[in-house]
Amino acid sequence: MKIIDAKVIVTCPGRNFVTIKITTDQGLYGIGDATLNGRELAVASYLQDHLIPCLIGRDASRIEDIWQFFYRGAYWRRGPVGMTAIAAIDVALWDIKAKAANMPLYQLLGGRSRDGVMVYGHANGRDIAETVAEVGRYIDMGYKAIRAQTGVPGLASTYGVSGDKMYYEPADGNLPTENLWSTSKYLNSVPKLFETLRDTYGFDHHLLHDTHHRLTPIEAAQLGKSLEPYKLFWLEDAVPAELQEGFRLFRQHTTTPIAVGEVFSSIHDCQQLISEQLIDYIRTTIVHGGGITHLRRIAHLAELYHVRTGFHGATDLSPVTMGAALHFDTWVPNFGIQEYMRHTPETDEVFPHDYHFDNGYLKIGETPGHGVDIDEAKAAKYPYQRAYLPVNRLEDGTMFNW
Repeated sequence: MKIIDAKVIVTCPGRNFVTIKITTDQGLYGIGDATLNGRELAVASYLQDHLIPCLIGRDASRIEDIWQFFYRGAYWRRGPVGMTAIAAIDVALWDIKAKAANMPLYQLLGGRSRDGVMVYGHANGRDIAETVAEVGRYIDMGYKAIRAQTGVPGLASTYGVSGDKMYYEPADGNLPTENLWSTSKYLNSVPKLFETLRDTYGFDHHLLHDTHHRLTPIEAAQLGKSLEPYKLFWLEDAVPAELQEGFRLFRQHTTTPIAVGEVFSSIHDCQQLISEQLIDYIRTTIVHGGGITHLRRIAHLAELYHVRTGFHGATDLSPVTMGAALHFDTWVPNFGIQEYMRHTPETDEVFPHDYHFDNGYLKIGETPGHGVDIDEAKAAKYPYQRAYLPVNRLEDGTMFNW
């Protein structure tokens, strides 16, 4: 089953997506997501100029060998651009293999471990009252788990708070916009949000929160400890993870579950965090973490140390990644939860898919492959538009983590 063609498709139905389509001499094709928010064309170029020429003529069924060729065969390993490109090819090849076997991808991985995948949605508001109302709206939609973010008093804007409550897109400018940040103001406001949420809705629903890499380990420990009475499902990305051992200090001061990893690109980014049981959920994505082939290795390592999966699922991952992730989630034994930010109707038209939301769960169909396709004619109607993620400064003007 030789690869005879591979092409990169860039489209912007409300936001930019990069997709690879690989075709074989048997008429089967597979698609993979190669989107890296704010750096989309870097991945498109890496695929088009460096990987695709090496792909043509290879046996599409040799997924592991192709993965190793592009990873071990490159002197410059890892990193988000390279691993996203490898992931796109990997997912497309798994799509082809499952289609050749005439079975949905989860069957090829080993079959079902569950009937549905519990997901969490994003509720946000300019203040606590608005966020509380939004959480109620998600509860009414059937969600069993909700991430809650709120504006911080004294700051004009902050991560996770959007005017569009359903289709939040952080890449908001032709050039980067600049936000202001105050850790002290943030730490004073977050416990009040979750106290109000539990007073309003009780403890029947899972609540999550994302700090977006903005605290030091001891600040994260203070926040985690202050949130313990409200029983969060997890506290996400409280600490920048370049220093994995920094999580030791965080961990020893709080029992609030810890999640991290959406910006990781390989198992080496989380090996210490997992093996020392410094986290509870690993959030590395299929698209940025080297594809299904590499994520299986991370999941198996995590299972040994009682760490569960909690894959990133923002709108800057295309429905292709969501479909592949859901098949992975349906199979993986140590599943925890799946993030689910809904795509716009325009995106769903470009990427038809057979997964659907049902009372707090996403459920996949029985279509061979990962169940997501691309309508190239519709994709062509939405040309690329440059868009940057914001940057962050402290109130004194110092550059800070976004």
